Amino acid sequence: MTDPSPIGAVDKALLALDALARSGASGASLADLAADVGVHKATLHRTLAALRHRGYAEQTADGAYRLGAAALVLGTTFLREENLPDLLRPALAALSAQVDELVHLGALAGREIVYLDKVEPQRAVRVWSAVGRHRPAATTALGRAWLAALESTGTPLGDDALRRFAGDDADPADLRRAVDLAHARGYGEETEENEPGISCVAVAVVRDGRPVAAVSITAPADRLAGEARAHRLAALRESLPEMLPAGLGVPALAP
Repeated sequence: MTDPSPIGAVDKALLALDALARSGASGASLADLAADVGVHKATLHRTLAALRHRGYAEQTADGAYRLGAAALVLGTTFLREENLPDLLRPALAALSAQVDELVHLGALAGREIVYLDKVEPQRAVRVWSAVGRHRPAATTALGRAWLAALESTGTPLGDDALRRFAGDDADPADLRRAVDLAHARGYGEETEENEPGISCVAVAVVRDGRPVAAVSITAPADRLAGEARAHRLAALRESLPEMLPAGLGVPALAP
């Protein structure tokens, strides 16, 4: 940005936060941070003191500065479940317009997927869905995509976890296969398991690798086959990430 900031002191604090983020968990010295931000050490020292006062910076035992807990909480607070529908609504609408199909946003609550939002296409749909509806995660494309993303963070789904998520609604072995397929393909799927003639494909939405939501395309089974399926999967895997707010993405494909 070339235009001068309207409030220089605020701008210095924001630049200092950027520099602290780049310095990582080990932090950086006052001199290194001052060079990074482009200000005198005395000026930056006062800025860092203000950030420390509010918990946005902290000092390690060896005197280095790093981000404080207050800064780390900002993103988590911003991406709370109750904020997700508003934050992701533009991406859902753009995705639905691209594929002309029903799009859902969901999140995991316990062992169930809660439908947080939906965008219906221009053409008529014959799928019943409602915001606030709960479905067992093991039986949905949204849930399978979420569980695969969760497992990718280093939280393996052992036998006990598989039994808990499967519950009375699915066989743990079937859930294991569905999660493994979601890992391999980069998306979860459900084909006419919940409603005859209706299929669904979904990807997790991740922040720092951890799932915060999942997005699905739901359509008649014949529109999720062949070239039509490939088109819709490309929209989920390739187009959706470009539509998401900064800091959010979809899981990388397994090597």
